[in-house]
Amino acid sequence: MMLLLRIHKSYIGFFIIIMGLLFSKIWSLFGNEEHKLVLVGLDNAGKTTILYQLLLGEAVHTRPTIGSNVEEVVWRNLRFVMWDLGGQQSLRSAWTTYYTNSEFVIMVIDSTDRQRLNISREELHRMLSHDELSKACLLVFANKQDVKGSMTAAEISEQLDLTSIKQHPWHIQACCALTGEGLHMGLEWIASRIKKK
Repeated sequence: MMLLLRIHKSYIGFFIIIMGLLFSKIWSLFGNEEHKLVLVGLDNAGKTTILYQLLLGEAVHTRPTIGSNVEEVVWRNLRFVMWDLGGQQSLRSAWTTYYTNSEFVIMVIDSTDRQRLNISREELHRMLSHDELSKACLLVFANKQDVKGSMTAAEISEQLDLTSIKQHPWHIQACCALTGEGLHMGLEWIASRIKKK
């Protein structure tokens, strides 16, 4: 009888351990981890429109961002803390204060703004050389694809010299912030990078 009781207790202990492991695995599926992202780009690129399209599922009227906006976006059991940083020239030097613990950089490009693409390239490469972003992945949203005459994602990739980026995994995604088209494909890529970590 004593032997049966000991065996029974060891099975209960084993069962509790297994249930604890299963519970922690199930809990992780519900997105208890937060992932920090910074949205950067020149003014009028569509960063804030993208942020609220992802948050609310609709286009909202926005004003130029002075400083930053921050929102928590939950998508497919992943929790993203998204920092939308103002893109005016006077604000770009302050971007570095937001880099700490950022896992992803989302660079938003206005696909119709050919004249300032070289400025975007300079800002992008300067940003990626920062120590705080040494392990960050890069997603480039080629926004405003709905506008006639906009540059393709391939053209933008070439102008930004993305193929020269070797230290950071990167992806470029054509999108339209107003309709949301392409945005979730970008998040799919981010999710795939999270799974690889």
